[in-house]
Amino acid sequence: MSVRLEPFRHLFPFESRFHDHAGVRQHYVDEGRGAPVVMLHGNPTWSFMYRALIVNLRTSYRVIAPDHIGCGLSDKPDDTRYAYTLEQRVRDTSALLESAGVTRDVTLVVHDWGGLIGLTWAVRHAERVKRLVILNTAAFPIPASTRLPLSIRVCRDTALGAFFVRRFNAFSAMASHLAPQHRLAVEVRRAYTAPYDSWANRIATLRFVQDIPLGPQDPSFEVVRETAAGLESLRSRPMMICWGERDFVFDRHFLDEWIQRFPLAEVHRFPDAGHYVLEDAADRIVPLVRSFLAAHPVEERV
Repeated sequence: MSVRLEPFRHLFPFESRFHDHAGVRQHYVDEGRGAPVVMLHGNPTWSFMYRALIVNLRTSYRVIAPDHIGCGLSDKPDDTRYAYTLEQRVRDTSALLESAGVTRDVTLVVHDWGGLIGLTWAVRHAERVKRLVILNTAAFPIPASTRLPLSIRVCRDTALGAFFVRRFNAFSAMASHLAPQHRLAVEVRRAYTAPYDSWANRIATLRFVQDIPLGPQDPSFEVVRETAAGLESLRSRPMMICWGERDFVFDRHFLDEWIQRFPLAEVHRFPDAGHYVLEDAADRIVPLVRSFLAAHPVEERV
């Protein structure tokens, strides 16, 4: 994996670390010192998405950015070795943070599936969470006023869609072209798709889609309902929302839900940005995040 990504190392110049989950290795970045800022990505991205934030925050904070199992530089086991479910993702996050000694004063930065994974962990460990940065994501059921895009429903619910995801890397390739509103440099687009270069290595991109919880019949739906009900426990935490308004998945209905649940949140809308909001607007979001963290400092403890 490291050889295949070597052409992109100048874009992602961080030391690779690994945590073992019963013989399955999870890759993560752990840079800088200070209060921990934990960044959780979604599907079909990996920690590469957070590279600008990592570089800019590691001078003042301890930045931890894992790749979910099956993603990025983490192992990509088959279904006999790993359960590709939301509950397992939350357990992975908890185990990784415990192993890294991250037990308090956590700032969460979340995007896409990282929001549901991260906020589920946060609801279960609310006493450890200090600040929240929300980037085009959800931690509650899909609002009744919107619906899942057809392209994702085809991938989720049909054998043909699953075949195209596994055989042709359709989901990752489509996302790298459609999710950002500004054309990505070729090497950046290739870095996003490089970890998913074979049928076996695309298992997580498909399993994430298949695990999208739409109703009570879906295995992860009860976890989503519990998380949504528990968000009230985080309402007093400082929150900043940076939202790409041209997102084809997480549209204004999701943003409205966040604002309804967290009316005191600091909200920044980016009309020219899409789902890959950090690709479209990193130059504006990075300083906003730095200012937000500075405005809500974590108390020093002896």
